[in-house]
Amino acid sequence: MSMHFHSLAPVLNKLRTRSTLSNQDCEAILALPFRYTNFEKGNFLAHEGDRTDICWALLEGFIYRHKATSLGEMQILSLHLAGDLVDLQNSLLGLAHHSVQALTSVTVAWIPSSQLMALAEAHPPVARALWTDTFVNASISHEWLLNLGRRTARQRIAHLFCELALRERAIGETSHYHVPLNQDQIAATTGITVVHVNRTLQGMRADGLIRLVVNKLSILDWAALKRAGDFNSAYLHLKDSVALERQMAA
Repeated sequence: MSMHFHSLAPVLNKLRTRSTLSNQDCEAILALPFRYTNFEKGNFLAHEGDRTDICWALLEGFIYRHKATSLGEMQILSLHLAGDLVDLQNSLLGLAHHSVQALTSVTVAWIPSSQLMALAEAHPPVARALWTDTFVNASISHEWLLNLGRRTARQRIAHLFCELALRERAIGETSHYHVPLNQDQIAATTGITVVHVNRTLQGMRADGLIRLVVNKLSILDWAALKRAGDFNSAYLHLKDSVALERQMAA
């Protein structure tokens, strides 16, 4: 089967954007044993505290990871798009220290962590690619921490929209972008109240930055949205980020 049409091709393509892999490395990744699993919106892939020995390769849809306080207050930790290896750290540590949930209907490939470990040991470039992917996820987490701690509500939401749109552009979306978060979930991502989210979105619309209709985001002024969000894409470590942003501004 062609690499381009293989089910794990989105994962391989993502790894190759940041790492050099030989044909043999690529073939070994595509040869990983996996099982298709579909989850409906809202279904949990893992609950905090679960024992786990698998990794989810996201093929379609959106997944999010989150933790909750003892009182049930949720904080969204990350958002994942097609091509992402979700929950690599939980699968290797053997214990889920956060929950993993389908934000939309999703299709995932269920990969045993033991197979990933064997692959990494047999192919050092693949191990480096997985390591790099983990470091990029950490880089994104650091930026989210800065967002929560030091940016205003408007900056937080604008920054979130910039990130989602650019990550979607990197995997082929070219016009409308998906924001599969309701206002409660935007609040749980940005650490502000739902009322504040609503007011901030109204202000961004009124200022001609965005149009947001039924989870479809249109960016009306990329440069202005970047300024509003204090956004610098370097932390995403995207290949050809300058060209991608040029397309966003066109």
